Amino acid sequence: EGYIFLSADYSQVELRLMAHMSEDENMKAAFNRQEDIHAATASLINGIRLEEVQKEMRAKAKTANFGIIYGISSFGLSQRLNIPRKEAKSLIDGYFRSYPKIKDFMDSNIKKAREDGFVSTLMGRRRYLPDILSQNPVVRGNAERNAINAPVQGSAADIIKIAMIRIFSRFREEKLKSKMLIQVHDELNFEVPLEEVNAVKEIVRYEMEHAFSISVPLVVDIGTGNNWFEAH
Repeated sequence: EGYIFLSADYSQVELRLMAHMSEDENMKAAFNRQEDIHAATASLINGIRLEEVQKEMRAKAKTANFGIIYGISSFGLSQRLNIPRKEAKSLIDGYFRSYPKIKDFMDSNIKKAREDGFVSTLMGRRRYLPDILSQNPVVRGNAERNAINAPVQGSAADIIKIAMIRIFSRFREEKLKSKMLIQVHDELNFEVPLEEVNAVKEIVRYEMEHAFSISVPLVVDIGTGNNWFEAH
């Protein structure tokens, strides 16, 4: 009684980190212009204006955006989108033409993992990948996908932990009754007295969006409700 549930979720944090870490100008520009990244991707792949992007095109681009940073193959993408493998390959090729430095970033991470045995997050936390030199192509392929994804996903994990520490400190400094309940992936959830909602929103948004400086904005979506579902 007298409390509300507050959810704060990083918007597309891994894609934003991919844009920053790969230094791809097209992806960075889309985020810095605050465009819908999936529509922007569809626009580049299909060679059309942003306003001409159709719902189905955006859906395919969204799957490509998230699938490719996990090292998805044309076969995997074709299964996920239920399209012919040739079309999936064409989509991936179009993606890398649109964002050429992302392909360079992926290749360089695999090369680094082969040479050093590990890859690192932006904060220097290492993911060791001994299987990158395996003779078994399935085992090696899994390590290669981790070489691509671990620096991105690991950096996202580092950033949200910094935000959590700073938010906790701010709550304590300002003697708030609000409590951080749980982290779920790129989202933090809080139990907040009704009279503290505005203050907590301000603290949470600021600390999450300023946890670490990158070349595109970190953006946080905040919602409230009587339960987690409503807060979304």
